[in-house]
Amino acid sequence: MTQKEALRTHKFAEGLTDSQVATLAGMAQEVTFEDNEVILEAAQRSTSFYLLTSGSVAVELRTATYVVCVEALGPGQLFGWSALLDHQDTLFQVRAREHTTALRLDGARLKAACQRDSQLGNEVRQRALQVVARRVRATEIRFAEMCGVRV
Repeated sequence: MTQKEALRTHKFAEGLTDSQVATLAGMAQEVTFEDNEVILEAAQRSTSFYLLTSGSVAVELRTATYVVCVEALGPGQLFGWSALLDHQDTLFQVRAREHTTALRLDGARLKAACQRDSQLGNEVRQRALQVVARRVRATEIRFAEMCGVRV
């Protein structure tokens, strides 16, 4: 399957035009990760945006003394949204839970494409903000559970 075909079937690309999908496919590279492989480390400079195509990852809050899984993600979902921001470090650690494949988009190229095509930029930002909102909610739920609050 080509990157364009993989993108066309990914939930993130639903409703995008053929031209927009072709733009994203032109900067996409298929990558694979093995079970327990750390993909992103917290506080690392964020450079890539990932669209999961198979397998799953854990989005983790990591400190010197503990690691908490905030959310598990599977095919059709994404991570690495902070790559869309200038000079933004990754906020969460992301670890593969099993053999996983994803389409990796270079953050700088994606930002540039969004600046050139305002319609694409609006779509990408809107979809990324939905992910941010879900991630904040998942974090709230995890902390409530840790404090003994039934959610």
